[in-house]
Amino acid sequence: MLETGTNSLTIKKKKQFITPKTVPYLFVGPALLLFIAFTVYPIIASFLLSFQTKVAGVYTFSGLANYTRLFSDPLFYKALGNTFIILLVQVPIMLFLAVLLASVLNSSLLRMKGFYRVAFFTPAVTSLVAASIIFVLLLNTDYGLINYLFTSIGLEKVHWLTDPFWAKVSLILVTTWRWTGYNMVILLAGLQNIPNSLYEAASIDGASTIKKFFYITIPQLKPVLLFTFVMSTIGSFQLFDEPYNLTNGGPNNATITITYYLYNQGFSFFNFGYASAIAYVIVLFIAVLSWIQFKVVRND
Repeated sequence: MLETGTNSLTIKKKKQFITPKTVPYLFVGPALLLFIAFTVYPIIASFLLSFQTKVAGVYTFSGLANYTRLFSDPLFYKALGNTFIILLVQVPIMLFLAVLLASVLNSSLLRMKGFYRVAFFTPAVTSLVAASIIFVLLLNTDYGLINYLFTSIGLEKVHWLTDPFWAKVSLILVTTWRWTGYNMVILLAGLQNIPNSLYEAASIDGASTIKKFFYITIPQLKPVLLFTFVMSTIGSFQLFDEPYNLTNGGPNNATITITYYLYNQGFSFFNFGYASAIAYVIVLFIAVLSWIQFKVVRND
């Protein structure tokens, strides 16, 4: 009888392993393990890899050799310069158009708002490979529709994808087409949270539509604008699909971006240590630029 009692006590102790306090951990546990395996571990592994170089097929510790090589690499500066050009030109144009479209779609006078919202947002969810094929056809120097329209009104053909300057312009146009609607939806949500009482009070004081926009809409949208600026900055430093599909980084590396350069080093030349160093330099640039944007907005 004593032995039976001992066994039942052991069973009770085993059953007490699952208690109301441990149940949440059992649900969170699988997701946490996946997060550690596929997010935390790769981040740590790539950071350690950035301090290693391959010698005779084996990765060995090389200190800051990859980072030293990085800051003496002219192609790295070329890719970084192209990325900053796209950031400084494309992001302001895109956000200006997004604010304009969001303001129009927020108007009570416009009908079929749902249709227009879906239409402008559709490029963000369109397959970029399919869209790139269409743009390659449209921007073809000899047979493209754009140049056909230009020549039909007496203008000269533009070498959209084969001239360094126009290749950058093409990349900016395609990126703007793709992400303007995405930011428009975010800004539209911000506009709909602005109290109508502010506009009514301004109307009573005789404020014009333009003054309402600059003195009410923009200040009230400041947190949302900051979010879109930061996200667009991150997106610019991660720009890969557009140059890869449209120009393949050319001509003469005119459209190679920092992420595309990282891809080439890692998956074309298999310099994974050097590619990891590039990745952490990108992280540093994004962190610094985001901090600057936060400081500028807070000081306004």
